Amino acid sequence: MNRHLFRRLMLVIIGFLSIVSCKNQKVKEASFHDWALTPPMGWNSWDCFGPSVTEDEVKANADYMAANLKDYGWEYIVVDIRWYVDNQTTGHYNAYDNSTFILDEYGRYMPSPARFPSAANGAGFKPLADYIHSLGLKFGIHIMRGVPKEAVFNKLPIKGTNKTAADIYSTDSECTWLQDNYTVVAGKEGAQEYYNSYASWGLDFVKVDDLSRPYHADEIEMIRKAIDQTRRPIVFSMSPGATPVEEHEHAAAHANMWRTIDDFWDNWAQLNYSFEKCAEWAPYIQPGAWPDADMLPMGKFIRGERATNRYTKFTKDEQYTLMTLWTMFKSPLMFGGNMPDNDEFTNSLLTNREVLDVHANSVNNKEWFNENDLIGWTADDPKTGDKFVAVFNSAGDGFITTKDLLYRSGTVSRLTDGYGEEIDIDLPKGSNQLYLIVNDSGDGYTYDHADWINPVVYLDNGDSIKLTDLEWESASAGWGTVTLNKSISGGDLNVKGKIYDQGIGTHSQSIIFYRIPENSVRFKAFAGLDMGGTSNTGGATVEFMVSTEDPTPRDEAPVPIPVDLKSLGLTGECRIHDLWKHEDLGTFSGSEFAPTINYHGAGLYRISPVSE
Repeated sequence: MNRHLFRRLMLVIIGFLSIVSCKNQKVKEASFHDWALTPPMGWNSWDCFGPSVTEDEVKANADYMAANLKDYGWEYIVVDIRWYVDNQTTGHYNAYDNSTFILDEYGRYMPSPARFPSAANGAGFKPLADYIHSLGLKFGIHIMRGVPKEAVFNKLPIKGTNKTAADIYSTDSECTWLQDNYTVVAGKEGAQEYYNSYASWGLDFVKVDDLSRPYHADEIEMIRKAIDQTRRPIVFSMSPGATPVEEHEHAAAHANMWRTIDDFWDNWAQLNYSFEKCAEWAPYIQPGAWPDADMLPMGKFIRGERATNRYTKFTKDEQYTLMTLWTMFKSPLMFGGNMPDNDEFTNSLLTNREVLDVHANSVNNKEWFNENDLIGWTADDPKTGDKFVAVFNSAGDGFITTKDLLYRSGTVSRLTDGYGEEIDIDLPKGSNQLYLIVNDSGDGYTYDHADWINPVVYLDNGDSIKLTDLEWESASAGWGTVTLNKSISGGDLNVKGKIYDQGIGTHSQSIIFYRIPENSVRFKAFAGLDMGGTSNTGGATVEFMVSTEDPTPRDEAPVPIPVDLKSLGLTGECRIHDLWKHEDLGTFSGSEFAPTINYHGAGLYRISPVSE
């Protein structure tokens, strides 16, 4: 062969191999997305059993899933928090000083043999994982970010290094709501090795808590590397929320799913708030990287943190709304109830193949409209070109309507940093009313003591007015009497140990109504949980809201919601099929189709253009 021809051929081959190598490298770097090309579906023990689930309870739910739900795509069985505490028996966390931790010689948590007998003699979760795999299902666990304090205090060695846990920790950014662990400091010798040292136990899923709010990028990256080195397809779920939206690129580059809100429970206010968060995150949905609207608090709860021996408080219409929104948003679906107690209605929501096909395969999912408590979402069928349309009658919750709110905090609980939220919002021009609202956020309003600290209205001339210097028009609370400069229980205004002189003490469900000058332009306050509630063992979960419009809810009646087909680009006649009812509704065009939707209910439809 001619030498020049040979050289040219070799250059072509080298170039081709370089391209292949680069492509392979990219595939390798992004391969973890392939493990969750559709949103994961499964069961998690948290809602039902809190931190005290046992092996028999996990197996019972796995058996039920294998027999009744596996054929519909449900596949993950996930053991949630504190499986490593031997004496954990209730839905609430044992205090740190009253927790019997199980660790191995390398400072790694091990399952409690008292609760997981198959984990005895150092077997860990492998026997349970093997059992679940034998059913054709996948196994996952929950862990906390960081290194156990017990490992640090006892200077336990890190496997494969000459370092100990005491060499890799920091007290900075310690979890505010569970004191089991310290932060692992990226870059310290032994830090990555500590995360790497956890045996997979045959894991297919890992949920890591105290990770994405606040957002711990360094530890997220260490956990990603640790998963990669197992060479096993382990789905990585980050918790809790709300994950900062500005971190969407980093989250998608390292995790398969991340939370959009705090812990979600069977409470309409939280479900109503989820519409806002799902719409905010919808642009960032992508295969293998899913914004996670949190679990499905449905079915029966046995001894959960906020629910003991009861069924979900969601009505049937609210459960349709929950499943429809999570479907259109393509959130991972993690069922929270005790599945052996499922009734026929609950299972009908989990086994509707037409709806589950939308969840798995639809594209271009987004909010279409949100006006006057009526909400619409759309998506496309990539195979047929059909449209999917969901409509919701969100209305109020019997306490307030949320359609005119200027501000919503989302859930504020003892999981919230500082037990409160800073509020700084602009007021619409000409506003002369101000409503300060505190709603329950998930568990009934026992111990929901709340404070509006230093509430101030600013005027367009630069002046300001302290609301504590104004007389309110009306003030109500679900318990006690709204009080000026004191907590509702009569003590100091005290948010997580900090005492304040100026503020309003109240309790969910509360509306405080002020008349304000028409040149008001801004409102500021710190809204937090008062220690009068958080020092007790009750719920203490609230949501703060601000409005300049009367929040009194409208009638709880079904309403027709017009579906304008032309605005969807469908100019001709279309066949419409009700996916929940498995029913063909007929042929429509323009704005002829206007389904009547129950209070807090939803409808989900396939819209198929009729061929000319």
